[in-house]
Formats: sequence, structure tokens, C-alpha cells
Amino acid sequence: MSVLAAELQDISLGDQRLNRRAQWLIETLGAKPTQSIPGACNGWYETRAAYRFFDHSAVTAEQVLAPHVACTEERLREHSRVLCIQDTSELDFSTKKGIAGLGPLNYESRYGMYIHPTLAVTPERLALGLLDLHLFTREPGSLSQDKDRHRPLEEKESVRWVDGYARVNELAEELTDTRLTYIADREGDIYDLFVEAPIPENCADWLVRVPHRDRCLADGRKLNEALDAAPVLATTTFERPATNGAKAREVEQEIKVVRVTLKAPSRPDRTLPDTTVTALLATETNPPAGEEPLNWLLLTNMAVETAEQAIEKLSWYLCRWQVEIYFRILKSGCHIEALQLETRERLEPALAIYMIIAWRVLYLTMLGRECPEMPCDAVFAEE
Repeated sequence: MSVLAAELQDISLGDQRLNRRAQWLIETLGAKPTQSIPGACNGWYETRAAYRFFDHSAVTAEQVLAPHVACTEERLREHSRVLCIQDTSELDFSTKKGIAGLGPLNYESRYGMYIHPTLAVTPERLALGLLDLHLFTREPGSLSQDKDRHRPLEEKESVRWVDGYARVNELAEELTDTRLTYIADREGDIYDLFVEAPIPENCADWLVRVPHRDRCLADGRKLNEALDAAPVLATTTFERPATNGAKAREVEQEIKVVRVTLKAPSRPDRTLPDTTVTALLATETNPPAGEEPLNWLLLTNMAVETAEQAIEKLSWYLCRWQVEIYFRILKSGCHIEALQLETRERLEPALAIYMIIAWRVLYLTMLGRECPEMPCDAVFAEE
């Protein structure tokens, strides 16, 4: 059995034939991830078997991912610290209007769905697998509707971030020898998430980038006032990867750290407590002419008292780039936006299969960089 098939060794679809077909399918598609489903299969018989698998009512994305998630959790046990990175990416199926059950993206004319996975990564950037996946679509016509700002959080798309942290928190209680740190970008800046675990005892730590420095503190000040008064605790240098047409370049930042208590925002349906957090402000000191400085404000429930701890937390946030690479593998490598399936119910389990394949590609890429002398047969069969 191949390594990819082993990820689905304990799959339970209610029928042994379906279980075996799932293992065969991930091995077949994983051998040729850049090909279409017919291109990866050996003839019409195998192609038809693949499509019939995705059309089966017992085959869902949750059922397909469940054994892989279990394997990922076992891999986590081998590490003392694991970063649980969440992010959202859109899948654009605008050229395939025939897929039933999808919805608009950022414009009504763009059509598709959103994926929101939790990717487990070591501080050395080795991807261990997926821990969770949330798939969602928007109702046609919903973009033009006025949104009620006072809706409960449970009725908003942003609840996926809080729910994602809650699931990481549940896992943290089980993995007593592995410390989990939840990491999110600016979309994860939700106060309700911050009050989930104000004191990191048996809970997962969290580290979230936030967009605004002018939030209110419980003592009447603004956060930017506290940061302006703080001394520089550390300086660090790292290589920023190329992105969105910008070239890769070296970045030097100064880091300020303050421990503050945030004033709770008002909610129409609940009362939230004030919560104490650590704020890290990383400011680029000498950006190249014509480029925006790379400045980040991070909040965390972890205490940061030394320069080494500050640099460590910033390095963990930099690991968030791995989920961007993961999305690139899914779209540019596995071409998941080229899938031609008639319904969302058929599309979702196919996405789950390819998401496991994309993880394996990312895992091998980083393993090759971290351990360049490792023999090939450590991860590949001889043939």
C-alpha cells in the first residue's frame, strides 16, 4: 500500500468495496496530480469508477478526510510544538456554471465556493496534515443585500474562525505532550476568539495578526499609545518570499511588546469580558524605496518577556506562509478549479481527495529542503 493510500487505510464508508476504491483512487490521482481525473485514470472503466465513487451518497468530504485527520493527529504526538494554521481560499468555477449548489464569490458574476482548512505545521515548516476543513458557499443575490451588523456571530461567515479555534482547543486537551498554537491572519481578528482561552493552561495558544492599532484598552488608553511608549525588545531579519508580482527580499524588523487588557466590545446578544493579551508590533526599519514597509501587529494569549521569545513568536507567524503554498499546490499543481463534476455533493469529496494529495506534495517539498541527504526510498517505493 502506498503512503497516500495508507492515509485512507481506516476509512469507513459502510462498504468495503467503497473503502478499497477510495484507497485506489487517491493512489491513482496522487500518481498524476497535474492530470484531470480521466487523464490520471487508465481508460474509461477506471474513469467511470472514479465518477461513480464521487456520486455515491455515502461518500462525503468529511468521511474522506476523517482517516487522514486521525493520521495527522498521530503525527502531532511526535512533536512538542505544532502550529495549527487556518486560512480561507476561494475556488473559482466561473467557467463551469453547470455545477449545481455553488454560489457567488466576491462578485455575483464570479461563481464557486470557499475552503477553510486547518493545516498542522511544525515550527520548522514541515506540514503534518489537515486537522479540519470547513466548506461554504454564498447564496446567489446575497452580495447585494444589506447585512445586519448586529447579527449574532453564529449567523456570520466569520464564525468559522472561532469554531476552528474551538476544535484545535479540543484537540489540545487530548494531546497533553504536544503544545498547539492556533495561527490566523487578519480575518481571524475576532474578539470572541480571544476570550476562548485567556489563560493558556490546558488550552491551545493562539497568535493572530490584527489590522488596527487604535483599539480600546480597559485602562482608557488606546493600544497604539501603549505600543508607542514601549521600548524595542528585539530586532530580526528574514527573507520575504516573492508574492503578487513583488520580488523576494530581505526584511529587517524591530519588535515592540506590551501586555495589555483589551476592553470588550458591546454585543447585542451577549456580554463579553475584558481580556488580557500580549501585543507584538513588528515594524520594518529600512524598506526599499517605493515599497510599503512590512509592518505586523500580532496579538497572542502567550506571555512574551524576552527578545528570544518575541523572535520565536514572529517566526511562528511567518510559518503561516505554508498555507499559502498549500493553496498554490491545490490550484496550480492539482488544478482543482478545473474539476468537472455536476454537483457540489460530488465536488466536495473530490476536493477532499486532492487536499490530501496536495498535503503530501507540500510535505515532501519541505522534507527535501530540511533533509536534503535523506535517501529517496525513505518516502518513495523503489519503482
